[in-house]
Amino acid sequence: MSVPRKSGRISTVLPLMAANLLWAGQGVAVKLMAGALSPVAIALLPLYLITLLALALLCAQKNAALRFRAAWRFRTEFFLAGIGGQLIAQIGMTLGITWSSASNGAILSLLIPIFGALLAVWLLREHMSILRVVVLMLGLAGIFLVSPPHLHARSAHHIHEFAGNILIALGCFGSAFYNVYSKRLLAYFSGPEILFFSYLSTTVFSLPALFVFDPHCLSNLTRLAPMQWAALLYLAIFLYGLAMVFFLRALRMVDVVIASASLYLTPLFGVALAYSVLKERLAPQAVLGSAIILFATLILFRFDGPPNVPEPVG
Repeated sequence: MSVPRKSGRISTVLPLMAANLLWAGQGVAVKLMAGALSPVAIALLPLYLITLLALALLCAQKNAALRFRAAWRFRTEFFLAGIGGQLIAQIGMTLGITWSSASNGAILSLLIPIFGALLAVWLLREHMSILRVVVLMLGLAGIFLVSPPHLHARSAHHIHEFAGNILIALGCFGSAFYNVYSKRLLAYFSGPEILFFSYLSTTVFSLPALFVFDPHCLSNLTRLAPMQWAALLYLAIFLYGLAMVFFLRALRMVDVVIASASLYLTPLFGVALAYSVLKERLAPQAVLGSAIILFATLILFRFDGPPNVPEPVG
């Protein structure tokens, strides 16, 4: 029989909250590792680690060969999800937070649901409305308010921070692309399988580039302090692993826009963590910028929600 849509949404609340809480720790973890590893290594080494762990788990299953053959038939899709989604997301977010701040990374993550709604127009054939265009413009205006460019003689730091915020926004676009594109793959693969095969594509593509730009990344691992090792493992297991599993589990049961609407929790958790752990402060214009982005996100999901889609018959 049909599963009530309301009960289906309720069953996704806890996984979505858990995913947002885990994602909120990214900025703090990246800041703790800054200086010990290059931003590219911080972004990619945890991804390689979780890929190896997922490979071991998948190979332990009896139908591993069958799943690999199925993934090979979708190799183009996994390549797009891995490179256009995960690689851009992690490089953009990590390098951007290194140049900017964990607080800004948390605030600008509010752009993910906005970008996701717009990408759904292309990938999921949703209607492009004037409201979505206005919301996108408001979100971009929020970027400038979080860290506006200064044109006076002492503007070097501010321009550097502004460039970091642009990279964070690019990372948000990659995350949104991955979330929307993964919805299509859920018809054929489980959430953990989508993660592994897309991460595998990212690994194969990016591993040579990592050693070109940072040939000493592995030797630098020996100089990590215990807190930095904890941050590295957090990124690998909790951020790239559990958080994405939770989110994809929810994405299987609800529309992309509904799942994305929960992402406004990430900056609330992230700013709290940045303030409590890193003692970061928010400038008044940053507060205004975050309010504008939050307002745009809430307007989008209040007045431009997805249509009711019947649940599959059980």
